Amino acid sequence: MKTAMKMILGSFAACLAFGAMADAPAISQVTVRQRWPWSRLVDIDYVLGCGEGESVDVAVTAYNGTDVLNVPLASFVGDLYGVTQGLRHIVWDPTVTAYTNRGVLQAFNVALTPSVPPLYMIVDLTKDAGADGQIEYVYEDALTNGLWGAWVRNPVTNNSEVIESVVWTGVASNDLYKTDKLVLRRVPADSFQMGDTQNGTPNVTLTKGMYAGVFEVTQKQWNHVMGTTGGTATQAKHTISYYEIREYPANTDDPAVDWPSNKTVNAGSFMGRLRAKTGISEFDLPTEAQWEYLCRAGTTTVFNDGNADVYYTGSVTNNNGNTNEYLNALGWYKYNEPTPPTAAQPVGGKRPNAWGLYDTHGNVWEWCLDWYGTSAELGTDPDGAVSGSSRVIRGGSWFITASYCRSANRDYYSPSSRNFNIGFRLVRTLP
Repeated sequence: MKTAMKMILGSFAACLAFGAMADAPAISQVTVRQRWPWSRLVDIDYVLGCGEGESVDVAVTAYNGTDVLNVPLASFVGDLYGVTQGLRHIVWDPTVTAYTNRGVLQAFNVALTPSVPPLYMIVDLTKDAGADGQIEYVYEDALTNGLWGAWVRNPVTNNSEVIESVVWTGVASNDLYKTDKLVLRRVPADSFQMGDTQNGTPNVTLTKGMYAGVFEVTQKQWNHVMGTTGGTATQAKHTISYYEIREYPANTDDPAVDWPSNKTVNAGSFMGRLRAKTGISEFDLPTEAQWEYLCRAGTTTVFNDGNADVYYTGSVTNNNGNTNEYLNALGWYKYNEPTPPTAAQPVGGKRPNAWGLYDTHGNVWEWCLDWYGTSAELGTDPDGAVSGSSRVIRGGSWFITASYCRSANRDYYSPSSRNFNIGFRLVRTLP
């Protein structure tokens, strides 16, 4: 940096009430301190008061004195989403903002505002970043009061134990949400057990919450982003390579795009254009761990309806190898009864999981970020193998038998492969 930015160390206290009730979430004891001279990072500490087990999002407004600063959300990391009560911490990185080389911010301070996390985020693909109404949110109170159409509460049990959730089922009956708009479900950070062996011992921890695409990306959504035409509007987009999604649209490797060493995408790729169109820089494919977490949605069974572990008990036709009575209701696969599919299907035609995600079993395989390794990487926020020749695909497809559609099944393809039964789903990982 040509000019060092300096800040006067400051601290202040605030108690910002959320709503009118006395027991509503509130923030107090806010302190702001730069790590100068050894670092330009700014530490923001605060205390959140809220109910036991309650979580809130925290919005940050930055000021220089009373002047509002236009700082990007991506410059903040820490306790911003799904925050529970107690002492919490945020870090601001001014080096990725426009203020680093503009001299001294003499009176840098912030205001922190708690809010109830939404259940769903809707992005209008007919509008560009910053347009009025381009992004809207669906909150649980509004959904359960009937303002967004049909919904259900706790539709899935896992081996007879209820998975608490509210699912917007009306989203699947309106093609607008499969064509002109993207709908994503808010999913909290948590730990879970990845893989076929399910004995109640978590082996993966995801420290960041996310928004996950309710549907696989459709042909019409692809057209909106890429400026193309044709295809069946609500059909899951298929015959699309990893390279086209994240690297060169001409289906070749971009050396500058190299997950997991960086999160870069090519500006001309689908993901690059989507980020520019929406102003949301966190849009990407899920990691393999994120994908299985989203597919399972709190279940530990072979399929995400929470029924008995039929894959190993052999309680259905052919020990789950070709056909499966549970999977018939959950996803499109080769021997789907009563009518096997002959191509990728319109999204949202089967039963959703506990988090309201459709088609995580079957229809089209879904690309993941990870290089394929001999086994899935476990641990905290795993990014997969550091190198490889093939990328992970998950979920099975309409062209595959039932056993390949289970939650834990792994497969792979070359990143240049354009296979008729491979598509993808979007996630937005929160800072």
